[in-house]
Amino acid sequence: MSAGGPFFSVGENSIRHLRDAREAYPAMLDAIRGARFEVLLEMYWIAADRVGLEFRDALVERAAAGVTVRVIYDAIGSIRLPADFWEPLLVAGGEVTQFGPISPWRRHFRLLRLRFRDHRKVLVCDVTTAFTGGINLASPWLPVSEGGAAWRDDAVELRGPAGRQLRTLFYDTWWDLSGSRPANARPGVRQARRGVWVLANMFRGRPDRSIRRAYLLAIRRARASIDITACYFLPGPALLRALIAAHRRGVRLRILVPLRSDVPMIDLAMQSILVRLVREGIAVYAFHERVLHSKTGIVDARYVTIGSYNLDAQSLHFNLESNVAIDDRRFAEAVTRSFDDDLEMARRLDLALLRAAPLRTRFLAWWAARLRAFL
Repeated sequence: MSAGGPFFSVGENSIRHLRDAREAYPAMLDAIRGARFEVLLEMYWIAADRVGLEFRDALVERAAAGVTVRVIYDAIGSIRLPADFWEPLLVAGGEVTQFGPISPWRRHFRLLRLRFRDHRKVLVCDVTTAFTGGINLASPWLPVSEGGAAWRDDAVELRGPAGRQLRTLFYDTWWDLSGSRPANARPGVRQARRGVWVLANMFRGRPDRSIRRAYLLAIRRARASIDITACYFLPGPALLRALIAAHRRGVRLRILVPLRSDVPMIDLAMQSILVRLVREGIAVYAFHERVLHSKTGIVDARYVTIGSYNLDAQSLHFNLESNVAIDDRRFAEAVTRSFDDDLEMARRLDLALLRAAPLRTRFLAWWAARLRAFL
């Protein structure tokens, strides 16, 4: 597996783009195995397969060596984990808590909050080395054999103060679940750091939808170009209007979506939105080589956002999410090259292609579009 691309200095941080798990997993495992005093993992989907087991065993080794190891995992995202999966880590001294339990006998079970999920993918090692993006810890992201069809996804590695901000974000959730937090993890500290922002969706107390606000602001300020990769492209009215307005004022838009995602209902719901954009003359591409799970945005060849946030109602209203926004031309150039590589494996959509679906499929798509606020 590849070790990943180059680091870019952005203010006080060093940042690199990690394309697919073949680059992200080795970097993450190296960070865990090199940790000297703390490893924090917050993950939506952890599987009891070769990927999940390798990461768990790396955490066990660090905990046995005296390193503080804390894990938050989502109950629905990781629903197939066996009951004893975390036992070796607990025996070694690690701490594990489940977000949003679905079993009524669990401590934090809340029937009316079952739709609320922790969708983040965050790893923080020794405070200042951190990762976030769309990559979960499960075998679909890693091909069984060389050249296999692993899911297409992105992550970012940060070294510097931004890692501390992601650590604070982890402990905001840890506090809610366990009632404890280190004295050096102050709540709510996620300010900008000279070209790097840690953005988060929160629904505790007053909802914080800073990721959506940042998306809207970047699109409304765009002057030259907007490139978006979205595995679940179901933007609300405000974001959709902002994209169309940007196109009408001369901004070049390129939107990449999956030909088929891992959620067929979302594929159907996207159809009417894609028809509207294509009718406007906006360039929409369907990625067909493998499952597309990436969530990235590039504006004016300088502003990049990468994270777990999907452009849908679930991420906006019900999920804990984490994105990093970077304002740096060199980093944006590297991510744009990756986007262009993806376009080589995509087909531009036209109205004839979108309308070529059988009548039954178009009927189902119409109904799915009416329900997209619930997806």
